[in-house]
Amino acid sequence: MRRAAELAGRGRFTTLPNPVVGCVVLDPDGAVVGEGWHERAGQPHAEVVALAMAGSRGRGGTAVVTLSPCTHHGRTGPCTQALVEAGVRRVVVGVADPWPPAAGAAQVLRAAGVEVEIGVEAEAAEQANRVWLTAVRRESPYVTWKVATSLDGRVAAADGTSRWITGEQARADVHLLRAECDAVLVGVGTVLADDPALTVRPADGSAGERQPLRVVADTTGRTPASARVRDAEADSWVATAAELGTAADGRVDLVALLRGLYTRGRRHVLLEGGPRLAGAMVAAGLVDRVVAYLAPALLGSGPASLEGGGVGTLADAHRLELVDVRQVGTDVRIEARPVP
Repeated sequence: MRRAAELAGRGRFTTLPNPVVGCVVLDPDGAVVGEGWHERAGQPHAEVVALAMAGSRGRGGTAVVTLSPCTHHGRTGPCTQALVEAGVRRVVVGVADPWPPAAGAAQVLRAAGVEVEIGVEAEAAEQANRVWLTAVRRESPYVTWKVATSLDGRVAAADGTSRWITGEQARADVHLLRAECDAVLVGVGTVLADDPALTVRPADGSAGERQPLRVVADTTGRTPASARVRDAEADSWVATAAELGTAADGRVDLVALLRGLYTRGRRHVLLEGGPRLAGAMVAAGLVDRVVAYLAPALLGSGPASLEGGGVGTLADAHRLELVDVRQVGTDVRIEARPVP
């Protein structure tokens, strides 16, 4: 199962809005005879790829898969049927699929005489597919907040200059992070100040060809017609209060915005700024992960990474648990998630 989870991760740049899934097929003696992962929507699922590699050697064996096999006819046939036809004796599942149209895999397989075990190495399978599982369970995208700051927490100098706080390698890493998402969200203030393109531009082309939807939270519709986020390089959505309504603070309703993105088939949102929007998202509990790039520089003044955030006293701080800390070029990359 841990190997299947590792395989699943290979699809992180290409599978959305589908889940990442990995599968390992064992022959009756327990030897690995097939491996596969789901690469992109519309292409064969992980089980079908692994079964094709295994061929007749998988008959009477075991299929180990990170997510319950699908039972429905979409752009590809149901994987439960493929497993039955391949003659596997046992299917081991990491995490049950929460998407209603895909439910019932265990019943279908057991009715066909296949043994099914669910929940094996569930944490590994869950971690590999955390983004998609979170989004589908609550019907709202998973949100990663990316921020680049000086060591004293400034996202720009006092005169507003911000390019570039971090080094070239950190910026390249951001493009890979952006490529894992299917939407990038900024506030209109960022558009007016920086006019970002918000497209994926990896130096080595390793992130594939998909461009995320560029989203601007723009309460009153101030995004200029000439803004780069409106060009033809990628699709865009300027989300206004006239379309989505307003929250208690008078700005565009962020919960409605995220739900709108989910209905548009978006499962992973990269929040890129600025401080007001980030503060509102954090205060509303809408951030699932933080990826911060810290540059070894001190600015002393200038805007902080968060404006607001809903904290009046230290006891109310939004506590995070560290997931990863590493050096990227001259900078430090910190990944953390809110403490439940």
